[in-house]
Amino acid sequence: MVTPKPIQNQKQKIKEVERMGFDEEHIVMLPFLAQGHLIPFLALAKQIQQRTGFTITIATTPLNAQYLRSPQPNSIIQVAELPFRSEDYGLPPNTENSENIPLDLSGTLLTASQHLEAPTRRLVSDITEKEGKPPLCLISDVFFGWAVNVAKSSGTVNVAITTAGAYGTTASMSMWQHLPHCSVSSDDEEFNIPGFPVRCRLTPSHLHQFLRAADGTDSWSRFFRTQISLSMKSFGWMCNTVEEIEPFGLKVLRNYIKLPVWSILASNISSKKYSSKKWGISAEKCTEWLDSHSADSVVYISFGSQNTISASQMMELAKGLEKSGKPFVWVIRPPVGHDMKGEFRSEWLPERFEERMREMKQGLLVHNWAPQLAILSHVATRAFVSHCGWNSVLESLSRGVPIIGWPLAAEQPYNSKMLAEEMGVSVELTRGVNSNVEAEEVRRVIEFVVDESGEGGEMRRRAGEIMEKIRGAVREDGEAKGSSVKAMDDFVTELLLQREERGSKIN
Repeated sequence: MVTPKPIQNQKQKIKEVERMGFDEEHIVMLPFLAQGHLIPFLALAKQIQQRTGFTITIATTPLNAQYLRSPQPNSIIQVAELPFRSEDYGLPPNTENSENIPLDLSGTLLTASQHLEAPTRRLVSDITEKEGKPPLCLISDVFFGWAVNVAKSSGTVNVAITTAGAYGTTASMSMWQHLPHCSVSSDDEEFNIPGFPVRCRLTPSHLHQFLRAADGTDSWSRFFRTQISLSMKSFGWMCNTVEEIEPFGLKVLRNYIKLPVWSILASNISSKKYSSKKWGISAEKCTEWLDSHSADSVVYISFGSQNTISASQMMELAKGLEKSGKPFVWVIRPPVGHDMKGEFRSEWLPERFEERMREMKQGLLVHNWAPQLAILSHVATRAFVSHCGWNSVLESLSRGVPIIGWPLAAEQPYNSKMLAEEMGVSVELTRGVNSNVEAEEVRRVIEFVVDESGEGGEMRRRAGEIMEKIRGAVREDGEAKGSSVKAMDDFVTELLLQREERGSKIN
């Protein structure tokens, strides 16, 4: 057999793929059971399908499948249901998404998600039998490392994907795999993150409570260590970021996992509504309120789809907002310890706060959900008080809006640290739901960020530069392609070439 010559560059690779004549391929995608994972998976599926014409199947549990179908009833993206009875795994009935469970059951959902391996294996087998060949690849959430074994036994490959950024992804994986915080004796003692330069240091206060308590024998450690280790055996890795905005984070990630990494922007940064959530206010009414305020004056506050803060923090945040005198839009839910989807009580805010803000036209309180992209896109919006979830970060920076960080869970503290120290587009107000927050500090930080003449102006300028880089990454003008578009083409090309190579070995 003649050994083929190495393909030296992207154009040669594409020509080689065109020569092979691949026209019908199938990719199966496996998102984790959470809003912040489902939404970018759907956006990525649409990108791949539009770019290649391949058949794309997103496989998930029945209720999550229903959610994915609802905003796109006529979509050509296929959604396959994987059987899952939450009651079988110690969860309440019809519990298939992290958004719908209390924090103390999050670990139970993680453990239960491993039982999706068997139905996924059956799905891939059915596709293989029907089409006469296995899918081109599986694209699985890093939490689903078991997909590596499914792919291997099915004659295809797995590509792991993280819906977070490169810095946050690497820090999170390193923390779970090495547990470096176990060596420190106090909450304010700093420690190094394995795989990062010495200058990148954390304290236990950066860590979510389950990670802070982890010692390697607990169920959280066992889950993440297993799934991360398996994911690192994938054919390659996708990261939901842009090469130009995270050069440092991507360098650290590539050094850590020792796999090909494609930085492809998967989060939805367009104005199109991908979610079926019912907003607490119409986009039209929200825009009308924003129109009544001057440019670069409004502070937007939201803690994401499944986060909230404590009652005492909520009270101080409200007082600080009023003290600042700055107009604001606040997406507000009941505090920690109460049903986030339950009725909101006026006692959680200063007396007559909502009425007073409405009368003064200083504040717009939106209960439950708001049209976030419409708010961030508006010329009046100046800053975003955010939990620093990666989807929200990208939505904010793609509009040039700097961030006031209040990380609450998962990799959010690492994102907040990176936004402040590496990008210079954020300042952290506080972190977690147990921290003491004072109204005067809220006022001070808001005024600091909104002040155009000081560091706040520089943050806004840097956010504007990042906005241009994000938009440039997804741009395509003739042969001129942004980095995310190029990465997508390279990803597809590498998959097709490895399939050809695999077929040659079999023959």
